[in-house]
Amino acid sequence: MVTGVQTCALPICYRELYNNWLESPYFDEGTKAELKAIEGDEKEIEDRFYTELEFGTAGLRGVIGAGTNRMNIYTVRKATQGLANYIIKMNGQDKGVAIAFDSRHMSPEFADEAALCLNANGIKAYVFDSLRPTPELSFAVRELGCIAGINVTASHNPAEYNGYKVYWEDGAQITPPHDTGIMDAVSAISDYSLVKTMDKDEAVKEGLYVQIGKEVDDKYIAALKSQVKHQDAIDAMQKDIKIVYTPLHGTGNIPVRRVLKELGFENVYVVKEQELPDGDFPTVSYPNPESKEAFELAVKMGNEINADILLATDPDADRLGVYVRDDKTGEYHVLTGNMSGCLLAEYEISQMKEAGQLPDDAALIKTIVTTNLANDIAKYYNVRLIEVLTGFKYIGEQILNFETTKKGHYAFGFEESYGCLIGTHARDKDAVVATMALCEAVAYYKTKGMSLWDKMIEMYERYGYWSDGVQSITLKGKEGIEKIKNTIEKLRENVPTEIAGYKVLSARDYKLDTVKNMETGEVTGTGLPKSNVLYYDLSDSAWVCVRPSGTEPKLKFYYGVKGKDFADAEAKDKELGEYMINLVNSML
Repeated sequence: MVTGVQTCALPICYRELYNNWLESPYFDEGTKAELKAIEGDEKEIEDRFYTELEFGTAGLRGVIGAGTNRMNIYTVRKATQGLANYIIKMNGQDKGVAIAFDSRHMSPEFADEAALCLNANGIKAYVFDSLRPTPELSFAVRELGCIAGINVTASHNPAEYNGYKVYWEDGAQITPPHDTGIMDAVSAISDYSLVKTMDKDEAVKEGLYVQIGKEVDDKYIAALKSQVKHQDAIDAMQKDIKIVYTPLHGTGNIPVRRVLKELGFENVYVVKEQELPDGDFPTVSYPNPESKEAFELAVKMGNEINADILLATDPDADRLGVYVRDDKTGEYHVLTGNMSGCLLAEYEISQMKEAGQLPDDAALIKTIVTTNLANDIAKYYNVRLIEVLTGFKYIGEQILNFETTKKGHYAFGFEESYGCLIGTHARDKDAVVATMALCEAVAYYKTKGMSLWDKMIEMYERYGYWSDGVQSITLKGKEGIEKIKNTIEKLRENVPTEIAGYKVLSARDYKLDTVKNMETGEVTGTGLPKSNVLYYDLSDSAWVCVRPSGTEPKLKFYYGVKGKDFADAEAKDKELGEYMINLVNSML
């Protein structure tokens, strides 16, 4: 048992908390030195101590540093103690917890702190021996029969961030009722003296701290390879396909290269400057596969070797960025998460149907902010479309529901933020399996004399030229959080009848659980859990959605349009995006 100091939930106490951290013997000297260095910066002190780093439905995510509003060993221990208390309450302590971590600063240390806190509470921790991708952690939870999982990662956030994601025994990130149960358990810890830890050597000796590695890796890779639809196409084209891949200094390097090699792809070129794990992410301002910057080196290499496809995974390898070559022009086209997700949905579902393996009750699952092109794909293949709230955990929740009710089969699921899942080996988005499947699709369509870009054009011709965008406004600090909250409330209280010249047909308010038909005034329910999200169905198949980010200090808005061709869709996309930026800025 450790001794500690009282935490304080009142914003006015931030100075008192700061002084407590400086004076208490509980906190280490390195932490105190960091805090002494900001002694004259009142704003910085307030930002570090005005609140607790919130444990939300996505776990913890914040800037690394000393203070109650930062990611550090003490906030990690506190979160883990809350999780441990909840596990014990649910009588799951005998099942253990799987723990993984990425390449970020302090990730191994935070993983160990979490494990040792669990160990001190009598809960076994299965800790990976080195960095691993998020989807493998999701896989490990179910493979090892654990009650929960922890992944130390801040995904694609800038280098100064780290995070802590919690999974439940189904392998998905926590959803109701476990999310609120764990959040309440964490919030209930008001005194650091209630947080337990123990010596690592002692934990290992007692069999509470267990290291895992190759045995889980092998089973995970085998599960991915079982999803291959056309090994024959890979065998036929493996020598002719050139693949450029970058792990962006993260966890994807080993598993991505391994699965491609084992399937037979011979020409896989890795961007050397971004190959090795590095928490500073020295080649990019932030390691986001959505950004053009992340692909600069890959594009350069691709042009040099005439590669068919360029691939980038984010640091925890759950999200995948894609560039594909137009064989007619030689140029590379950027695929958004919506585009790559739809390409994979089309490939996976069409090949299941062609092989007679598409169940009658198959379902395509997407989030509410994901392109409506998916709706058209589902309709074309006579597959049920299911919409869920933003966050892949809700897709994982649907998979669990299929399993428990024996009704429905998972065909494919994706979200606009560059994440998808093929198969049910994991319950989170998996960029490793997505990389594998896209390379397989390249091989398959090549046997048909087509590139992936040719296939994308074919889909647009069949379903319509959809263009979807997402923009965000970053508002940091205490004031920023208030501005985000107030803007959402202004929109909630003043429902627009028109947006950028489009008529608002219906307005969904997921917080109030209402869908209002703007023409008739009729109000119905959303059918989904409550969430602080506003959604507007517009005329001409357009739509807009506004929500605060769950992981970053951002107000995000999503939108989609349908055009008669590329130029028309892009013009409509630009116009709607600019309108929303101006509208939101006017409310700040």
